[in-house]
Amino acid sequence: MDNPLLMAWSGPFRLPPFNAVAPGHFREAFETAFAQHKGEIDGIANDTSPPTFDNVIGALERAGRLLTDVGAVFWNLAATDTTPELQGIERDMAGAFSRHSSDISMNPALFRRIEALYETREAIDLTPEQRRVLELTYKNFVRAGAKLNGADKARLKAILERLAGLSTQFSQNVLADESSWLLLLGESDLDGLSPDFRAGAARIAAERGSPGKYGVTLSRSSAEVFLQSSTRRDLRETVFRAWASRGENAGATDNRPLIREILQLREERAKLLGFDSFAAFKLDDSMAKTPAAVRELIGRVWAPALTRAAEERAQIQAMVEEEGANFTVAAHDRRYYAERVRAKRYDLDQAALRPYFQLDNMIAAAFDVAQKLFGLRFVEQKGLPLYHPDVRAFDVLDSNGKHVALFLADYFARPSKRGGAWMSEFRAQHNLVGETRPIIVNVMNFTKGADGAPTLLSLDDARTLFHEFGHGLHGMLSDVTYPSVAGTNVARDFVELPSQLYEHWLLEPAVLKKFALHAETGAPIPDDLVARITAARHFNQGFATVEFCASAHVDLDIHAQSVAPDFDAGAFEADSLASISMPPEIIMRHRLPHFSHIFSGDGYSAGYYSYLWAETLDADAFEAFKETGDPFAPEVAQRLRDHIYAAGGKQDAADAYVAFRGRMPTVEPLLRQRGFAEPAG
Repeated sequence: MDNPLLMAWSGPFRLPPFNAVAPGHFREAFETAFAQHKGEIDGIANDTSPPTFDNVIGALERAGRLLTDVGAVFWNLAATDTTPELQGIERDMAGAFSRHSSDISMNPALFRRIEALYETREAIDLTPEQRRVLELTYKNFVRAGAKLNGADKARLKAILERLAGLSTQFSQNVLADESSWLLLLGESDLDGLSPDFRAGAARIAAERGSPGKYGVTLSRSSAEVFLQSSTRRDLRETVFRAWASRGENAGATDNRPLIREILQLREERAKLLGFDSFAAFKLDDSMAKTPAAVRELIGRVWAPALTRAAEERAQIQAMVEEEGANFTVAAHDRRYYAERVRAKRYDLDQAALRPYFQLDNMIAAAFDVAQKLFGLRFVEQKGLPLYHPDVRAFDVLDSNGKHVALFLADYFARPSKRGGAWMSEFRAQHNLVGETRPIIVNVMNFTKGADGAPTLLSLDDARTLFHEFGHGLHGMLSDVTYPSVAGTNVARDFVELPSQLYEHWLLEPAVLKKFALHAETGAPIPDDLVARITAARHFNQGFATVEFCASAHVDLDIHAQSVAPDFDAGAFEADSLASISMPPEIIMRHRLPHFSHIFSGDGYSAGYYSYLWAETLDADAFEAFKETGDPFAPEVAQRLRDHIYAAGGKQDAADAYVAFRGRMPTVEPLLRQRGFAEPAG
């Protein structure tokens, strides 16, 4: 019992014992947790008493707590502060978890007891949440193969185990390409780059063993700012090509062979379960329900986006020609010249905006909005044993001072962290065995300010912070009984609603005036600058929408058809994009070889459209506040909390939205939000 993962976690907030855990502890902890969970499952399956909700579904919900806790620590560390040893364990555990999960979902005795309850559910006295949990449990077991014959069960189990390993390798390959790439610059290479970017680049180079140089990495906050700012077209092309080719470089990290096998196995999985395609299988469990419904939404947005993108390209090309340059705008030019056009048209320079978006102030702004909407306070906790020195912890309290959650914030890029931004949990909320409050973490990849200088964010970075904090609130405010429907355990095309909706408050004038304070002078952002930001809110939306919708289209396309033995990911991507007239100077937001959303696990596979689907909801939802004339209207905020943020998945997503809004949304607010319901400004 000297393994800290297997001891009672008795520290503050019942945090995992990060300061005592070493990689070598995980294998033993997993072995113990797997065995304990198996014993619990066997007890439920082999119970000879008549099945009841409590001795089947309730028991399933209570089972596996140790495995859940150990897994939460491990998978979070593997994503945020990995090592070669952790990566080796991750590869092994991917298969072990898949086998363990299949053993449960394909246990015939256990499924018989679940099915018996499901078939008599109309006659059982259940709360609405219990009814929902029973129905979801039954459906999830069926989707996991519970009704297959013995041979098909064995094949599905093998498919799922292989997919788990391939997805893990895909993710590790992308991380390897991102973390190993570095562009070192000298003083003569810095034209156009802001002082804070130069300082951050100098720190990166020094940390990578090249003091006196300046480093650009493939972290989005480094690469994207460089592409927007550097006057050096040759260097922009170098960075862009490296960014676009992650996972596509010949050698050990090449993801193209993995993509082919993943797609073939997913198709086989779907057909074993009675679906025509993997897209049909995945969407059957969503709000959209069918590929046709997704294509209809993308189609409503694609045509105006393509028109607007062409207008934007013409503006950019005109600027290139005005400056006497003799080239046709390419993909590596678009971000740089778009910023030039923005500066000219709106007198809005992204580099000049950054001093107003200090990281600490944007954190405070996100917290302040949560206080106004939901009555929450965030009290920083110093001295807690956390998993990395950069991580911060906040005790989240309600208006009565009662503990709601512990919020962890991990904001800075490092080579041991995978790219992107996300929300996760070390402990989920539930009220099944007493009141269990959550531990939620937001992870980002911002470039840290050098030598103690404040970290400055782009406007897009600040939106990302608000977006992930919206996810965080979905976990923190959860108030359900059963763990399986807690927090973000909702339909995939509904889960982005709380996060995307929260982004709206960043640009509220009252929020900007209070928290967008200049890093050097402390002066609030000027009214005229706020007005220019507002005026430019639809700028470049053609480009942004095209790069997103292209990714959503290819994701759906690739999962809606059979995969040939000689499948070539690059050729498929090109053909799929050509079928929708993709502009040559725009690439997908996530090209297939590094499309982690859909290949590092299958959470967003055939589901990347979810961000657009959720935007239809969030645009309509924010109008509920605008209709009152108060962006913090208390009665609307209360409905939002009750039916969206606190409700988890205890009711159908469409029912939850109607409970909040009184009706389902229309697409018009989305078109207005993207600026497609009015002429280009």
